[in-house]
Amino acid sequence: MKLSIKDLDLKGKRVFVRVDFNVPIKDGVVEDDTRIRGTLPTIQYAIEQGARVILASHLGRPKGERVERYSLRPVAEHLSQLLDKPVVFAEDCIGDEVTAKVYAVKDGDVLLLENLRFHPEEEKNDDEFAEQLASLCEVYVNDAFGAAHRAHASTAGITKHVKQAAAGLLMEKELDYLGRVINNPEHPFVAILGGAKVSDKIPVINALMDRHVDKLLIGGAMAYTFFKAEGFTIGKSLVEDDKMETAREIKKRAEEIGVELLLPTDHQVVDSYDPINSRKTIPIEFTNAGLVGLD
Repeated sequence: MKLSIKDLDLKGKRVFVRVDFNVPIKDGVVEDDTRIRGTLPTIQYAIEQGARVILASHLGRPKGERVERYSLRPVAEHLSQLLDKPVVFAEDCIGDEVTAKVYAVKDGDVLLLENLRFHPEEEKNDDEFAEQLASLCEVYVNDAFGAAHRAHASTAGITKHVKQAAAGLLMEKELDYLGRVINNPEHPFVAILGGAKVSDKIPVINALMDRHVDKLLIGGAMAYTFFKAEGFTIGKSLVEDDKMETAREIKKRAEEIGVELLLPTDHQVVDSYDPINSRKTIPIEFTNAGLVGLD
């Protein structure tokens, strides 16, 4: 059984908590804090146990460069309000200045590192980068369920360089629920999958079909790969051209084993030439070459 944060002695220790604070931000303000609130029980538990809490997350896709609109500073300010206590913000996630800030943190204090993806080494799962992150802490806790499937430095590589690693409370909750759904599902068993990439979801889709899911609903941007594979015009919508054959294979397998695979019948689109004023909802088959699907 995996260790839980509750199995560890956190008092006076620097605890690196990988969270998923990939939230929408507009004009420096967090628009939806659902993911932040989801990890509050873990953060509050660590605070109550006297840990020195070091939070780390990615935000958006800055492609390994510092992009100010993807800074986590607004998240630190918002989290401070939710916790009703100061949250120290570090301008980077590695380096001497960051180390100094981390070592200045007292028992029960909280520090948020800057966006991990400002460094290309994060997504490459670079071992040296992972070791630098690990040097900031004595205990590692993963509470980023939404990012745990990616083998990045802060989710995978870092675990090789820490003495203790454990799951956070949100991670435990999600894994427990997922385990019950997959191992002993009630029927009718309906799964809804979304996200940008089919490639990220292939193992999940196959696992669900192995467990006799009754209906599989595909939404989000990944649906456009399925639509294009079926011959629909998708305009300038996001698509994985190299995964269209995979989409066809998934659909064929679903038909063979009696799984009902459902795609959206309509979607929100904008005109690529006037994205601000052209949002509308139309049937999938009415999509033309100049439109971009949103959802």
